[in-house]
Amino acid sequence: MENYRRIIQRIDAAATRAKRDPQSITLVAVTKTVPVSRIREAADCGVRNVGENRLQDALPKIDELRALGLRWHFIGRIQTNKAKKVAENFDWIHSVDRIEVADKLGTSARKVLSVLIEVKLHEEPNKAGAAVSELPDLIAAIRRLESLNLRGLMAVPPFLENPEDVRPYFKQLRDLAAAYNLPDLSMGMTHDFEVAIEEGATMVRIGTGIFGNRS
Repeated sequence: MENYRRIIQRIDAAATRAKRDPQSITLVAVTKTVPVSRIREAADCGVRNVGENRLQDALPKIDELRALGLRWHFIGRIQTNKAKKVAENFDWIHSVDRIEVADKLGTSARKVLSVLIEVKLHEEPNKAGAAVSELPDLIAAIRRLESLNLRGLMAVPPFLENPEDVRPYFKQLRDLAAAYNLPDLSMGMTHDFEVAIEEGATMVRIGTGIFGNRS
């Protein structure tokens, strides 16, 4: 997949500009609406981390592709009644935003799960995420759960035409992670991932840049 190779080149270039090791950045290929055949093709090209945001769409893909040994990342809003299935089928969870969700994941996990807290950095309607003021209690609650390994923070900034205008949101998330001694930052998508890498992203979530525009 030529698109995948171009994204890898851009990740490497952004890391080099920021004087970072490109190997410290994980590319999560977002496969919403992408068929299994194209995920196999991406895996053949080197994709190892796959992100899905709808449980019901992800489960058949996980079952069919199990032999490939992919790492599955859940990046969508978690409903408490679906948290058990999320915990049982995913390796990383990027979108913990409430204590109730953390508790449900913790009691359902079959292994230690790597989790990130989704932080709401702006007041755009219908966006998920914990408020910055809620972080101390949520972090404390997750750290009490032996089956959850709190690795960092995730955010979905507003879409702004100029990626440079998103930079302050990435800086804010980086500063929050540093304040709580959290090593990982899941931030940056197709439109703005290079700025996110310059601001410290350790995971970038790329869908359109690899698979093209989807419905």
